[in-house]
Amino acid sequence: MKYTDRVYGNFEITEPVILELINSPTLQRLKEIDQAGYFEPHFPGTAHSRFEHSIGDYLLLKNYGAPIEEQIAGLIHDVSHSAFSHCIDYVLNAGSEKEHNHQDNVFDDYVRKSEIPEILKKYNLDLDYILDDKNFPLKENDLPDLCSDRIDYSLRTATVFKEIENGKFFIDNLTAKNGRWIFKDFESAKKYAELFLKLNTNYYAGIQSAVMFRTVGDCLRYALSKKYISEADLYTTDKIVLSKIEQHINNDFKLKLLFERMNNKIGFKNDPINYDGKVFCKSRVIDPLCLHNGEIKRVSEIEPSWSDIITQESKPKEYFLKFDR
Repeated sequence: MKYTDRVYGNFEITEPVILELINSPTLQRLKEIDQAGYFEPHFPGTAHSRFEHSIGDYLLLKNYGAPIEEQIAGLIHDVSHSAFSHCIDYVLNAGSEKEHNHQDNVFDDYVRKSEIPEILKKYNLDLDYILDDKNFPLKENDLPDLCSDRIDYSLRTATVFKEIENGKFFIDNLTAKNGRWIFKDFESAKKYAELFLKLNTNYYAGIQSAVMFRTVGDCLRYALSKKYISEADLYTTDKIVLSKIEQHINNDFKLKLLFERMNNKIGFKNDPINYDGKVFCKSRVIDPLCLHNGEIKRVSEIEPSWSDIITQESKPKEYFLKFDR
């Protein structure tokens, strides 16, 4: 299978288990799940899918020599995302606005109920081992550390939103040793940390994301309460959920209002004094490792002011949204 990735370039994927997983219904569904949630009304032309990111995570791990089990863990890590990705954390009480952890909370059960276990069994691969992130330090690490998931989605976001032309500079200056991602020098590590900070400020935890999360969450929650959609529908695709909601718009004034807000057709402002609703956004910041004067150091150890940024940016962002109507 020939595959062209916007961050890493051209690849040929030949491993039978990887090909079978990619072609499974569970992975294919991710082609219709927007990576950012529902950013297209705010940033036209920037839609990209969870499928693209999942393949990217796999390619990154493969390119840096991770074992096949870790490559698989990277490939399947997002299969439990609902329609509109992290917007689900603003719909169901099982999620968290501050942590964006609903997908992680349901992941194990979701995978076990899918066709993935049978595929792995066919290739004599241990499902329990692959589902345990403690086995895969390159694939998963807590903030502010790097992991393949974080590296891929940040370089992908930066490419899609034209903050960088592609990820070559960072990939060329990144190494993987003993389960750790390490930049070859301080300059490239600092440049990447600053890029990630910009992405967080402008996109991940910015005002447009706050509006997206709140309005999509409100619309879906209302549609659920009116039984226009079911909770099971949330685990189909963005298009399917939208089509079911759109059938009721002309007969429900409140739904129409919420749908127009969701589609960025109604103005808004951030007003802590007079607001319709408040919203939290998960905030992300990184502190990469790098080689510096023959030692492995964090950016914050070389430039202490970065510690203050980590402290500040690790806190969830809070917004107070007032809509024109």
